[in-house]
Amino acid sequence: MKFLKKILYAILIFFMLCCGIIFLCAMNPELSEKIADTLKLEEDRGVNASPAAGKGSSLGNDNSIYSGQAQSTVTEDIDNDTEPAPEAVEQPETQSQPTYATGPDIMTEAEGLQDMDTKEPSVPYGITAPADVAGKNGYQPIQDENTQIDDEEADRLIGEIGPGQTGDGLTFDPLFYPYYSMLDARGQHLYRQIYANANALTERFSPIEDVSVGSLRNVFAAVYNDHPELFWVDTAYSCKYRKNGQCAEINLQFNSTADNLSQEKAAFEEKAKAIIDGAGDLGSYYEKEKYVHDTLIAQVDYAASAKMNQSAYSALVNGRTVCAGYARAYQYMLQQLGIPCYYCTGYAGESHAWNIVGLEDGYYNVDTTWDDTGSGTYDYFNKTDSDYMGTHLRQELSVNLPPCNGTAYRNLEKTSDDDTEGSGTSSDGRRSLSELGIAPETALSTLEDYYNNCYQNIVRAGRGQFNFWNVVKGDNVFLDVYGAYQTEDYRQGYMESAMTEVDGSFYLVNWTIESLQDGYYLITHDVNIQ
Repeated sequence: MKFLKKILYAILIFFMLCCGIIFLCAMNPELSEKIADTLKLEEDRGVNASPAAGKGSSLGNDNSIYSGQAQSTVTEDIDNDTEPAPEAVEQPETQSQPTYATGPDIMTEAEGLQDMDTKEPSVPYGITAPADVAGKNGYQPIQDENTQIDDEEADRLIGEIGPGQTGDGLTFDPLFYPYYSMLDARGQHLYRQIYANANALTERFSPIEDVSVGSLRNVFAAVYNDHPELFWVDTAYSCKYRKNGQCAEINLQFNSTADNLSQEKAAFEEKAKAIIDGAGDLGSYYEKEKYVHDTLIAQVDYAASAKMNQSAYSALVNGRTVCAGYARAYQYMLQQLGIPCYYCTGYAGESHAWNIVGLEDGYYNVDTTWDDTGSGTYDYFNKTDSDYMGTHLRQELSVNLPPCNGTAYRNLEKTSDDDTEGSGTSSDGRRSLSELGIAPETALSTLEDYYNNCYQNIVRAGRGQFNFWNVVKGDNVFLDVYGAYQTEDYRQGYMESAMTEVDGSFYLVNWTIESLQDGYYLITHDVNIQ
């Protein structure tokens, strides 16, 4: 009987608590919203949970060798703004666009407003700059300064500054503006707003969409990466946000060219036009691409101290810049010539920027900064991802750009390696197994074989500093090996068991890859085990 009374009392108390909560929610709509948002958030976490970035497969559906980040798509409908739209953005002149036979399609379906990891990317193993270009970097990642404010202040700001230009009516061709296509509908709406306000020199405005601090960084990066012509927009911006993380104010930052923008635009366009006109009469896209490459590195000097060195303006007008300026100037001029050219950022011994160019048969990597040595080279001109494997690694949004696997325009120009007489290399600069004295039968044909070989070499050497090499056969095995280091699966693959065997407590592994003839890859390991 006493037990039954306890149950009845418990039910009564629970009923009274429910009634109390219902009453509080009825009297306080904001509380109801917060509870609903919390429940929805927990639901979304359960539905959209995905592996941590970099822990999944190193290969996407497009066979990219770079690790992408998990993304969650926002599907909530947003009411369209009724404000009059500015004029639509003028697309680059296409001049009968080539057909991309082997190059994959750029993402045409939105993949969502995503939170970008704002931490400094970890230094990858095996990515080093060659001695002759070491230090020629200078890319500055986007810097965001975020300040939390209370809801009352947020509401006041929104009413005071408004959305500025909404960007409604603007269109952006995914072939030329790939970062735009990486966003969902809401992200694209915010992208258009930021672009329109940057053009109108409107520094402060309220976001037209609900957007978190992390997602805003992603959208801003997309605008910045797609539009080198916005040379007055700085790489830094600030945001004021509510306690729930939603932004209430966006504050763009402009460099000194914004003070007299019409005059600075004229100077910028005059310099660019001189190069563009020189390329315009050439017959093929390749010839135009090469002409711009050669002219740019002839007219520009690398200078870490250059003013506004993250902009195309610093390269074209001032003639002094760093990798970001080279890449954005190259991007702008090829866009004007109707050639898809993307701004690509990542790691190359330091933070670095280069380009991805679309030609008739696919995409190619081009690094005009590193080609600007001495009288100029083609060492980093129209290269595949395999060619860039040991020196360049895409990061952040650039991992979503198409892989570079074109072949028709690869290594058509003489490189500095070609000056070495009697080297025994092929016409494309690759060495052979026979030249290295390696028997073909020693090449490894699976990832498991590679792990076993590494384990045996480490156990044989024991603790201390040493190096060893092995050869793998075929692109599939090579990509498996590369992916193992990007995802750190190599640790379980061979390193942990080897450390146990040699009784080691600390290790450091650096590796480099050389693409050889006939589909072979030489992998060299520098190891330190204590």
